[in-house]
Amino acid sequence: MAALLSAPPPGPARPDFWRSPLRGPWLTSVFGLILLIGITVMFVTGLLSYAAYNPDLAPGNDHTPDKGWLGFYLFAWPTRPYWLYRLTQGVHVTLGVVLVPVLLAKLWSVIPKLFGWPPLRSPRHALERLSLLLLVGGVLFEFVTGVLNIQLHYIFPGSFYTLHFYGAWVFIGAFVVHVVFRIPTMVTALRSRRWRSELRTPVTRTRPEPPDDTGLVTPDPAPPTTSRRGALGMVGAGSLVLLIVTAGQSIGGALRRTALLAPHGQEPGAGPNGFQINKTAAALGIRARDIGPDWRLVVRGPGRERSFTREQVLALPQHTAALPIACVEGWSTDDQHWRGVRLSDLAALVGLRESPPGVFVESAQRSGAFRSTHLRDNQVRDPRSLLALRVNGADLSVDHGYPARIIVPANPGVHNTKWVTRLTFGAPR
Repeated sequence: MAALLSAPPPGPARPDFWRSPLRGPWLTSVFGLILLIGITVMFVTGLLSYAAYNPDLAPGNDHTPDKGWLGFYLFAWPTRPYWLYRLTQGVHVTLGVVLVPVLLAKLWSVIPKLFGWPPLRSPRHALERLSLLLLVGGVLFEFVTGVLNIQLHYIFPGSFYTLHFYGAWVFIGAFVVHVVFRIPTMVTALRSRRWRSELRTPVTRTRPEPPDDTGLVTPDPAPPTTSRRGALGMVGAGSLVLLIVTAGQSIGGALRRTALLAPHGQEPGAGPNGFQINKTAAALGIRARDIGPDWRLVVRGPGRERSFTREQVLALPQHTAALPIACVEGWSTDDQHWRGVRLSDLAALVGLRESPPGVFVESAQRSGAFRSTHLRDNQVRDPRSLLALRVNGADLSVDHGYPARIIVPANPGVHNTKWVTRLTFGAPR
């Protein structure tokens, strides 16, 4: 058995199967350093995205059940600055897309290690291999599900939120173990070559790195067809192109036209209501009678209840707030000018004038994960938090939530509930 394990079988397990003269600790460490920084930022912004849903507020807000201690860091999501969620989620999604070429290059650079022989040499090596399996599987799972979510292609089983949440924790655990094992090697490799010299080396003077115990340097190199400078430039160009065709959906303005990877077919035309949506009223089963003349807004408080027609809601004191809509897929609108009744004023109508509590918002939507939501007391008390009736000087369109919708600063788009029918202040969680 020892003899069999000492000699690798024919194929990718043999070191001379991989012949690129570019592979080596230095190039792998360059890609690793970029991913170390980028993935750390993505993980932090991902945690912030989860916190923005106020998942500890009520079961209806949390689509990742049994999170247990994984929710240890949760806090009351703020409403200031009003563009906070637009920034954090825009960075999370844009950076994830931009890192795809770097991730693929990193996997290419270490692919000989995936076929290392013998498969297990010691308990320490076994732990490292297990972390590598979880690392590669986890990062591919997170990037693939993330890209599918950006494009609104929910072809995977189960809820994206649950899968992405638990997948992130599995991946980050393996990532931390991998970094602990590899950070000394990475630091040594990065110091072994000068960046300026390497970036000035053409393909004619490109040589393999000196052999070492990493197993990345091929013992039988093929003639180089590109330099390390060329490889880094190709990866950087790919990331730059993806940045150009992605970032505009979050930045907005003139750059929105460059966002070729943003979900398309979601622009409801020109005019005051001509800004992006995810799903139409028809797609969610909103019927004409649900939002027609018989529509009523029911406002409830402890022991009190009031009902309003839309005309009566319009007769209440109206206020304006300039706020964007930002969604988990990474897209966001520019600031839209909303007009409606403050949530705190509606709370006062049912006897909750001083320090109004949180509110449970219900919609005419009869299906879908976010047909209702709980908002915290700090969200209700913000003067820019509105039950909006109009936007940009016009009545809301049906697809934007007519007769009335929620708009709250720094709130994820799905929690700005549309087609609102009932507000229950101080509802049990």
